[in-house]
Amino acid sequence: MRIAWFNPFAGIAGDMALGALIDAGADTSEIEAACRQLGYQGWDLTATRVERAGIVATHVRVEIAEQHHHRRAGDIIDTIKAAGLGPRATRRAEATFALLAVAEGALHGVAPADVHFHEVGAIDSIIDIVGTAVALDLLGIDQVTSAPVAVGVGTINAAHGTLPNPAPAVLRVLQGAPIRGIDVDMELTTPTGAALLGALAERFGAVPAFDLLASGYGAGTRNPPGRPNVIQVVIGQASEAALTTPTGAPQTVTCLETNLDDVTPELLGHTIERLLEAGALDVWCTPATMKKSRAGTVLSVLCPVEAAPALTLIVARETGTLGIRQGLVHRWVAPRQEVEIAVHGHPIRVKVGPYGAKPEYEDVARLARLTGRSFRDAARAAEQAIQAAGIAPTDSGREDSFPHNER
Repeated sequence: MRIAWFNPFAGIAGDMALGALIDAGADTSEIEAACRQLGYQGWDLTATRVERAGIVATHVRVEIAEQHHHRRAGDIIDTIKAAGLGPRATRRAEATFALLAVAEGALHGVAPADVHFHEVGAIDSIIDIVGTAVALDLLGIDQVTSAPVAVGVGTINAAHGTLPNPAPAVLRVLQGAPIRGIDVDMELTTPTGAALLGALAERFGAVPAFDLLASGYGAGTRNPPGRPNVIQVVIGQASEAALTTPTGAPQTVTCLETNLDDVTPELLGHTIERLLEAGALDVWCTPATMKKSRAGTVLSVLCPVEAAPALTLIVARETGTLGIRQGLVHRWVAPRQEVEIAVHGHPIRVKVGPYGAKPEYEDVARLARLTGRSFRDAARAAEQAIQAAGIAPTDSGREDSFPHNER
């Protein structure tokens, strides 16, 4: 696993994050070519080497013809989806804008998809976010992590007028993440930079244990005396020993939950299908007794960290809920492989793990329909075929090939 660890000791902005990744080795021309696929006109991307308080860093600048432009969050996300950036870059860019949309929608009482971005809707901010997602992909980054995020004090000027520093949108997208105040009357962390870490960082803390591969520094536009206005990124390859247990690997994922007492079973079923289609790892419903002694349902969604903002939008849009809880959870994932066997002339996929092997439900159900057997008889035939084929768990220390208590 290749990991990028950001160190926003002086804050983070979108251009700083992109500059740091270019400084660490991402190719500027490839990033620009990918961003051209968005279809926006009238912009140019340049990356130059500058010095900030003794640290040489890369400063990214997006020159644009337009001065000000409002864009709907839903339109930006649709443009990203249609750009053909590649699945991982698309997910990361979409997740960042979706998180911003949820945050701005909550602040202004607007549905997330209908949020009109002001500064973030400008082409330069879009290129900063999409370019960062593309750069992470070019560098082969599997996981994004970060140190605590530095924020300033005082006030800032924005499209809505004078706002407190840090800006409300910054605090909203970084909710749950560690921040660190610095007594500097300057916008250290922008909504764009905060959203990149809020949407993509799987954990916050010290630099992970890995083999160091590269590092880079991205410069902000301002150059205050005696303070390096840069962000540091460190890229490393996690060793096998750091990633795995004897029979599995730990993962950090996001769990979304909301309490519902006014939805129909049909709506819940539709929502679950939408979430799974959009990349949820698992979705389940738990009966619950809510306030006023109402019978309700807790909808829970397990998903990759970068998919959480987009799935939050789906839950909000489909259920009409007024609040969604979000938290990082750690899970253990066993190694597995898939093999295929023939049962009565029909292919059956078998998932083989360290402690057992199990035929896929869909294939067993199809076998039952095609042969006129009951599901139980079809499953029994599949299990017998697994044993006859000598398929053993991936853990060689186990002798039994198909534990009957794990059917």
